[in-house]
Amino acid sequence: MWLYLAFLSALLLGFYDICKKASVNKNAVIPVLFLNTLFSSLLFLPFVLISYYKPEILQDTILFASQISLKEHALIFIKSLIVLCSWIFAYFATKHLPLTIVGPIKATQPIFVLLGALLIFGEQLNLFQWIGILLAILSFYLLSVSGKKEGINFKKDKWVFFLILSVISGASSGLYDKFLMRQLDAMAMQSWYNFYQLLIMSIVLFCLWFPTRKKTTPFQWRWTIPFISLFLSLADFAYFRALSDSDAMISIVSMIRRSNVIVIFIAGALIYKEKNLKSKGFDLALVLLGMFFLYLGSR
Repeated sequence: MWLYLAFLSALLLGFYDICKKASVNKNAVIPVLFLNTLFSSLLFLPFVLISYYKPEILQDTILFASQISLKEHALIFIKSLIVLCSWIFAYFATKHLPLTIVGPIKATQPIFVLLGALLIFGEQLNLFQWIGILLAILSFYLLSVSGKKEGINFKKDKWVFFLILSVISGASSGLYDKFLMRQLDAMAMQSWYNFYQLLIMSIVLFCLWFPTRKKTTPFQWRWTIPFISLFLSLADFAYFRALSDSDAMISIVSMIRRSNVIVIFIAGALIYKEKNLKSKGFDLALVLLGMFFLYLGSR
């Protein structure tokens, strides 16, 4: 079941990324991210309140949010900080880069998850996993070549650097998720990390963005913004449920989630009419082939 949930999460993440691109394109990033955390929190707030005041209604269902300790709140707060760092970098990169560049680079995230498992948990890589890593590295190089045709220098472009930082922090979050899901209820985990993200983004919005808003890109409301929260919340719900399974492997789940790049790539081609699709398509195929070898090596 955890495999099916991982694939469902990947599909929903693809729609999330499309809505994110539509929302931040030529728009102020910080307010969009704030609204994302707000709408996500509002989605989960009723379930938390019902679980606390009328637990018999949701008891023994997947929507029940169990009460957690102060220590567990602290662990979730750390999770919120890591995710927000990844999101801030990703949102700015998505605003300034083509989806057909963003998608394949984000798809290399399982490589960093695997390397993290190697360094932190002492796991050993087998032949298939090494092949997967080498293919991902090759695809990254070829993407840089494709990017140059559109004036994107991977060595100097700060938005590419932002995207790489997003991938690294996202991989850190994935490794941390596996640790957290060994001791936390999935619904409580997702609900409270949304609440803490809203708290942090409120500070960022009103203390950092609001005073300088007239000097930066103006904010425009777009109806794709609430759909960012909807698709992301559903994707994360499926993701945390997958990790709750004792048989789930974070390296496999992370790899499957990154198959959302297929949806992103199609959107970049059909909606945004992006260029150099043939060369980028070959690069994407290498990424997916690398993910397949990771799957073979991690079974």
